[in-house]
Amino acid sequence: MDVLVVGAGPAGLALAGQCARSGLTTGLVDPAPERPWTATYGMWSPELPGDLPPSVIAARAAGRVFAQTQHHLGWEYAVVDVPALHAHLVRQLTGVHIHAGRVVGSPERGMVALADGSSLRAEVVVDAGGRWRPLDPIPARRGAAEQTAYGLIVGEDDAAALLGPGDALFMDWRPDHGEAGWPTFLYAVPLGGGEVLVEETSLARRPGLPMPTLRRRLHARLTRHGISPPEDARSEKVWFPVDHPRHEVRGVLGFGAAAPLIHPATGFSLAASLQLAPQVAEALAAHLPDGPGRALTAARRTVWPPAAKVIHRLRRIGLEALLRMPPDEVPVFFEQFFTMPERHRWTYLTARDDVRGTAAAMGCLYRSTGGPLRRRLVTSAVRRPVKSNDASATGDPPSDR
Repeated sequence: MDVLVVGAGPAGLALAGQCARSGLTTGLVDPAPERPWTATYGMWSPELPGDLPPSVIAARAAGRVFAQTQHHLGWEYAVVDVPALHAHLVRQLTGVHIHAGRVVGSPERGMVALADGSSLRAEVVVDAGGRWRPLDPIPARRGAAEQTAYGLIVGEDDAAALLGPGDALFMDWRPDHGEAGWPTFLYAVPLGGGEVLVEETSLARRPGLPMPTLRRRLHARLTRHGISPPEDARSEKVWFPVDHPRHEVRGVLGFGAAAPLIHPATGFSLAASLQLAPQVAEALAAHLPDGPGRALTAARRTVWPPAAKVIHRLRRIGLEALLRMPPDEVPVFFEQFFTMPERHRWTYLTARDDVRGTAAAMGCLYRSTGGPLRRRLVTSAVRRPVKSNDASATGDPPSDR
């Protein structure tokens, strides 16, 4: 094969389909290639790829945030119809050789080993295996900073106390759950078909906040708003790291969440993956005649141009600043963030290659803060990462030793 993509999530399917359409002999391997996706995906409407059919969008809503006060984002939020997206991407796999198997490593360049003892070979191998990164043999050197969430799907009439028609609550940092400790927010979005997802979310913590805590807080918050979910309400559990280092395994291209393309301030990666898939496929097709090494280099530069590397680093500084904050400072930080001009908020939340704009947004945020919060924004650039936030749950400062 010319290209072998490991992982049949949205990023893997999108890239495999684009590679095949570019004339490359393409393979896709996953333990269960036809498994349905259960996560909820969303993106900002201005980021929607132009070739995405309207049927893939389940709902559109005006996004708002509640930190210390309420803010309107200024742009629309789109919630994906996940089965429709899956079907759309599967239709693009014409000509792709699909293999069922669990990948256990890449013992040599261009070779992928499977758990059953067999192997697959390709000129270029892509790790699109999400948070598991099956082709990255290097264990994490410290505990991961993780986003965790627990949600329930309820009827839109039941959620009326939180959401009105055409409304999406991107973040609600009010402590309506009644608990002290590590801060969490409510994420509430329409799913279409008269359903709403209400989800208690820990944006980032090292290690992630446990599911029982999130579940307890969500039920307490809903009770406070007079919402009683049905006993048979479907639930959603979310867990993934937001601080993976860049995928730099020799002879392998990291793509999607495995790259990682996850924005640590939102957890989003779908829009970036869909936008980059045709560009990566084009780079591979253009340079593969010159050899797999040049093709891999060109694809890596497409995923990680110099500007994107800089912004990746800047975003990690922002993440570490968040992990250093005492619980009561987090809503204050987001109050300052969402008070900034819309252009700064948009650039920070979406741009992967606008270094000047991202720096301007961070500078604006720095100037608008003061005291301890400003010091945390500065020292996070030079101090070692926070080792654990477990002490923060009791009000003690996080440890970086």
